[in-house]
Amino acid sequence: MLDQDVFPSYPLSWQARALNGVLMGAVKPAGSLLLRHPLALSACSLLKAVPFRAPDQVGIVPHAFSQCGGEWVRGGLGLDERKVLLYFHGGGYFAGSPATHRPLTWRLSVAARRPVLALDYRQGPVHPLRASLEDALDAYDCLLARGHEPADVLLGGDSAGGHLTLATLLALRDRGGPMPGGAICLSPWADLTDAPRRANRWQDPLLSASRVRWLARRWTAGLDPRDPLVSPVLGDYTGLPPLMIVTGSTEVLREEDLRVARQARAAGVPVRYEEWDRMPHVFPILADFLPEARLAFRHIAAFVADLSAASGPAAAAA
Repeated sequence: MLDQDVFPSYPLSWQARALNGVLMGAVKPAGSLLLRHPLALSACSLLKAVPFRAPDQVGIVPHAFSQCGGEWVRGGLGLDERKVLLYFHGGGYFAGSPATHRPLTWRLSVAARRPVLALDYRQGPVHPLRASLEDALDAYDCLLARGHEPADVLLGGDSAGGHLTLATLLALRDRGGPMPGGAICLSPWADLTDAPRRANRWQDPLLSASRVRWLARRWTAGLDPRDPLVSPVLGDYTGLPPLMIVTGSTEVLREEDLRVARQARAAGVPVRYEEWDRMPHVFPILADFLPEARLAFRHIAAFVADLSAASGPAAAAA
């Protein structure tokens, strides 16, 4: 079922309890101290060069675009090469890369039964938000030029990449072009206005509400933060394809993720909204460690299967 709210009720694993303790006690305070000066963004951007190994059966092939690069990720054999998932990594628009997000992308390839094209889009502090969006639109156009049908393309992203996913969908709709078949957003950062985040500001084990607000101010300098391409939470979702939104119940981004789901539904878009109990920001990337993260990929596979089932009759009629 594409349009539903899901609140997984699995018992919290000992791994999740331990991880939340480490994040709350060490990682969150360190991040709050670090992200207080623009030089910190430049330093953290070096993390994009840190590669993560994928299992031996996973194929990784570099790919070049006009302004940026990326990589094809194939999670084994027997994938449907007619289909593709275009993925935008997270990292606050200043860190991360396809290499750092391989623990996500190879599992997404397995779950969606298709190759994943992970885009190494331009990001801050060197490039503005519009450059990231230009790269995302260019990559989508390149996939269509390669012969992929729009309905066979899924978009996906986590955190800032979830923001880019939503902005790309809105931009594609606004320019009147063909839309992809659906999108998967993991803990999307959807509100870049200067509104303070009060919900979960103490419960979130990883993200500091004040640091998220600080980043939003930097990336929106000189822009209208209420522009839906800047803050997709304020967008009109009419004409967009089905969405899957996955978030944690204690995230500071939870409220804006829920608002996106409600906005989309109000516009007639089917939304599978999943809120996982006490899971940290973008928890599926931790599937090597977290049992809940591995279960999340089963839910993603079910969403993709439901998408295929829903589009099957229409495709056959065409």
